[in-house]
Amino acid sequence: MIVGTAGHIDHGKTALLRAFTGIEGDRRPAERARGITIDLGYLYADLGDGQLTGFIDVPGHERFVHNMLAGACGIDLVLLVVAADDGVMPQTREHLAIVELLGIPRALVALSKCDRATPQRVDEVREQIAALLANGPLAGAPIHPLSSLTGEGVDALRAALLEEAWVLEARSAEGHFRLAVDRAFSVSGAGVVATGTAFAGEVRIGDELLLSPSGQRVRVRGLHAQNRVAETARAGQRVALNIAGERLSVERIRRGDWLLAPVLHAPTTRLDIDLHLLPGEARELAHWTPVHVHLGAQDVTARVALLEGERLAPGERGFAQLLLNAPAHAVHGDRLVLRDQSAQRTLGGGRVLDPFAPARDRRSPTRLTQLAALRESSLEAALPVLLETATNGLDPNVLERQFNRAPSTWRLPEGVLEITTRLGARLFATERWEALGTELLAALARFHTEQPDELGPDRDRLRRYALPQLERPVFIALLEQALAAGDIQASGPWLHLPDHQVQLNAADEALRTRLWPLLEAGAFDPPWVRDLARELKADEAAVRLLLRKLARLGLLHQVVKDLFYPDATIRQLAAQVLRLQDEEGVIRTAAFRDRIAIGRKRGIQILEYFDRIGFTRRHGNERKVRTDSALAMMNPGDP
Repeated sequence: MIVGTAGHIDHGKTALLRAFTGIEGDRRPAERARGITIDLGYLYADLGDGQLTGFIDVPGHERFVHNMLAGACGIDLVLLVVAADDGVMPQTREHLAIVELLGIPRALVALSKCDRATPQRVDEVREQIAALLANGPLAGAPIHPLSSLTGEGVDALRAALLEEAWVLEARSAEGHFRLAVDRAFSVSGAGVVATGTAFAGEVRIGDELLLSPSGQRVRVRGLHAQNRVAETARAGQRVALNIAGERLSVERIRRGDWLLAPVLHAPTTRLDIDLHLLPGEARELAHWTPVHVHLGAQDVTARVALLEGERLAPGERGFAQLLLNAPAHAVHGDRLVLRDQSAQRTLGGGRVLDPFAPARDRRSPTRLTQLAALRESSLEAALPVLLETATNGLDPNVLERQFNRAPSTWRLPEGVLEITTRLGARLFATERWEALGTELLAALARFHTEQPDELGPDRDRLRRYALPQLERPVFIALLEQALAAGDIQASGPWLHLPDHQVQLNAADEALRTRLWPLLEAGAFDPPWVRDLARELKADEAAVRLLLRKLARLGLLHQVVKDLFYPDATIRQLAAQVLRLQDEEGVIRTAAFRDRIAIGRKRGIQILEYFDRIGFTRRHGNERKVRTDSALAMMNPGDP
């Protein structure tokens, strides 16, 4: 169990922990000299169950609330300390608001310094505390009057903490390991040590982790869990990791960094959240308000983009997007706190819904529907709506990072398809995937009606025409499924329905018979349109129109405007390219020019055409064949 203190300055938080543990929490000379806690203190004690309970002593001064927030993340129980002589004070209220915003589930109240107050005053402050807690999630938390100086009531509080340790449910170790770093230091003979609270998963000596957001890879050389040497550590423990990495130093690790399993490393600067503005705020929160965001142990500035209006009233909830000024790590369900631009006042907080928030259409009805589903606590609860509204399906890798859930633990609803694309798997609801296929066929039929003299569009033109909202890899997967089923056919690069063909009329067929021998006789240097028209004494526009029809039928290739090559000739040129790469490893323009012997300009035109159709890929002044291209996989024929 990890216990964190909370409360106003000089209400006895450090003294109470010293009475529990016998250890001084204020270890810095400046803290002892000034008599106040400035930064976080870490202590451990056996309350009587043989286990070490971790205590995080937080500063109470308003100037150090940012340090308090770094320590409050990840605690299991809050020990709210209120002095009997002062009663409830401003930082009492602010700390309590922070505790509630962070979703800390349990609390005990230490009514301290009772030796300085009369019994009547103690009763008054007890009533103040009860009233303060009454309308929140910690209502009814036990209140323990005590004095750290005389020891009165300390044993009773210790017994209450021990009882809480018994009933508090251990955190699940499911998910990949993630730890919020709140300290880093160097130990002579050991090297760099980073400490923090483990939020999820397990870690073992020898594991490789990533330091986020920098992405530096580190290896775990040793570890302590709850201040004891251990082989493994798990979620819910205070952990100290002795880590090693290339050029790793203490200066490269900052409070607010994370140590993560590599799969979780995906720094983000946009977070969609479920925002709650505190009821005690004096004014509404306006769209685009600058704030400080406290997430894990990190403090980062940001802007709040409200998604359901221009203002949020005190006490209200609403969807918002945080645009962070520095990269952060988060997963679904993480709690965060917002403070004002000057870091003087806590405004509110909320839960992370999507750590990979979109930059566009963030206020669209579809997006708001998705966020409403993401308010649910689990992936399974949100998945049906997410599948229904995801235009391009759901990427399992993104879901794994978003929810910190390995796919092997998912309970997918019935009717979910896993579609393989060139960029990995995508999840689709079966009905939605089938509807996309129907929409594709309907669009292609419409294209044939509108362009009856064309055999069909190529892949990219069909995507733009039929389903422009689909990412290209998703569209290609849908198209390939239709091709495999025979619902769509391909003639060269042109796509069409099985019963659609471009028909040449009698005049076209007669002209084709006359010009085709001239194209074949031209070999690697066929005549231009104007030359064909002059040779045949035909109308140049009619010749050009016919050649374009033949190109749509896949019989010709238009390399540049008004220059057409028969398909067989293009295959012969492709054969030369393949042989050239076999001999020299790459295709160079000069070598290709010499191979086909028709001049540098024409050689460049042909190679650039090969680039456009995906047969070759240019690298500077050289090219290489794309092994997955249609021409590379076919036998291109003899030169």
